[in-house]
Amino acid sequence: MKKIISFCLFLCFIGLWTACKNSSEEQKEEKSVEIEKPAEENQAGKMDTEIKYAEGKAVYQQYCVTCHQSTGSGVPNLNPPLKQTEYVLGDKETLIGIILNGSSEGLEINGKVYSNNMPPFDYLKDQEIADVLSYIRNNFGNEADAVTVSEVEKIRGNQ
Repeated sequence: MKKIISFCLFLCFIGLWTACKNSSEEQKEEKSVEIEKPAEENQAGKMDTEIKYAEGKAVYQQYCVTCHQSTGSGVPNLNPPLKQTEYVLGDKETLIGIILNGSSEGLEINGKVYSNNMPPFDYLKDQEIADVLSYIRNNFGNEADAVTVSEVEKIRGNQ
């Protein structure tokens, strides 16, 4: 058991080191989702979306990048990828629940099982959760609806 714990800590250290190294060397293209609106409203909405994604990216870099990597590709057999997967692009309630409650179940994606436990991040504010999930759902090649604060509040309130 001690060997397993030591190995997991070693993997976390390697992931953190890699993430820190990659985040200082990489520049990623960010995109924003635009909805047809009148010109003035569209510009304000675009700025709001960019701010939301920037705040989501900051949360991602602080809490998620170590396990899911700066590219969203995860770590084989341990931490699942966030790129174009059903659990990211699908039901928002499930995704919010994973953030709030963590996960100790293996997750199968394209025939591969990812089995590292994810701790709950229920201490994050509803806005932070909405921002980071919106960022994830609209980066790494993903295109999905943003997550709203009211959706996070609803799931948190039902627990």
